[in-house]
Amino acid sequence: MRTSTSPSVAIVGTGFGGIGMALELKRAGFDDIVILEKGDDIGGVWRENTYPGAACDIPSPYYSFSTDPNPAWSSRFSPQAEIKDYIRRVVDANDLRRHIRFGVEVTAATFDEASTQWRLSTDTGEEYVADVFVPATGQLSRPALPTIEGIDTFSGPSFHSAEWDHSVDLRGKRVAVIGTGASAVQFVPAIQPDVEHMTVFQRSAPWVLPRPEVVYKQWHHTMFRTLPFTRLAERFGFWLLCEALALALVDVPKMRPLFAAIARFHLHRQVPDKRLRAKLTPDYEPGCKRGLFSGDYYPALGQPNVHVETTGIERIEPSGVRTTDGTLHQADVIIYGTGFKTSEFLGPMAVHGLDGRKLADEWSEGAHAYLGMTVPGFPNMFLMYGPNTNLGVGSIIYMLECQASYIGKAVRLLARNGARAMDVKADVARRFDEQLQSRLDRSVWTLCSSWYRNEHGRITNNWPGTVSSYRLATRTLDPDDYRLLDRKEAAA
Repeated sequence: MRTSTSPSVAIVGTGFGGIGMALELKRAGFDDIVILEKGDDIGGVWRENTYPGAACDIPSPYYSFSTDPNPAWSSRFSPQAEIKDYIRRVVDANDLRRHIRFGVEVTAATFDEASTQWRLSTDTGEEYVADVFVPATGQLSRPALPTIEGIDTFSGPSFHSAEWDHSVDLRGKRVAVIGTGASAVQFVPAIQPDVEHMTVFQRSAPWVLPRPEVVYKQWHHTMFRTLPFTRLAERFGFWLLCEALALALVDVPKMRPLFAAIARFHLHRQVPDKRLRAKLTPDYEPGCKRGLFSGDYYPALGQPNVHVETTGIERIEPSGVRTTDGTLHQADVIIYGTGFKTSEFLGPMAVHGLDGRKLADEWSEGAHAYLGMTVPGFPNMFLMYGPNTNLGVGSIIYMLECQASYIGKAVRLLARNGARAMDVKADVARRFDEQLQSRLDRSVWTLCSSWYRNEHGRITNNWPGTVSSYRLATRTLDPDDYRLLDRKEAAA
């Protein structure tokens, strides 16, 4: 049991969200923290995604904690292993490892109204009790496979890019790649030189902008370390660029033709073949689906051993992929670059709040949360990377730091007031959601079908603005937005 001045906090996940939350709490003087991690190591998506070519598509000086800069990145767009090592160094430098329990998956979380605490059930049979519950499982943690007839009948190896099977030797193999999203634009160029033949099945062509890669030299590292303003200048420059791109998605649509022109020039310059270029030309508004950054994707698709197939897939057969025109594209290996179950927030965790209400029922038509963090009827539950906090462009770590700061203020409020729990008011959350959805209705994401929208047409993932606007929205916590509950009130 906690004292009135020391709330206990349970965090789920050791990706950037969970570690960022723990950093904020530790620096605020809170030490009664447990971080539950289902894997055997830290890192979240940067632990799981080990496919060839895996790297960040946001510059590392910007895609890192502002409080824990790294002057020694090997390149501007750092590879997966290096990002994972960065998270590990942050954990160890800030004495977070002793708070982590590895190999523990939370299966259910229930708010106990009698004690005003959260009880977390796990797959190990252990129960963890905490005053504050912070799910930090993210939006990109559960791989999604397509619903294609015969997907289980393929006779060769097949796997999702987020579950890469490194035991499969692709050298000399015929490889079918299904999906052309953010992962595919990285692993396709990485494996193309080794395979005998690759067929890339493309449902819609992505908008691809050039990636301004730089391999940092020793003089860069020395400069960033001894003259920190140079590192900050690079971080600021990319922050500014991303803010401009974000404005084009919602508030300043007249900027979109400029970015479309840059993307078309990039395509024209890298793909001289007119027929292939026609296949790779998007037919929807730029930004409606996630924009990608790459300097080697288009050249890889233009190689003699690669074929881009735009005919729809009818079914998968033991020897390959059959398209709707009757053609069988034979394959030895199938790789799915088909994204994640982004709309199933917190799944498969079962979460119950006041009066036994189920979070799954509250979100039956789409997830929603006040400021993307808290839901009426679920006191002391604060989400990291929750509904409508994803970005069309920009560093999600910037958003996570805003959320961690806000949640830290909530924990301090509980400690200062001696309140047992705080529950966001339903009318406050409703007004926020109405305003949010009104802005989203004006966004580019309404102009096509994408993973940003669920089956009800609701955009549950993205923030309709710049990261600066989110920082302003979360800079202060207004106690009047919440009901502060003691033990009796919560149970009443």
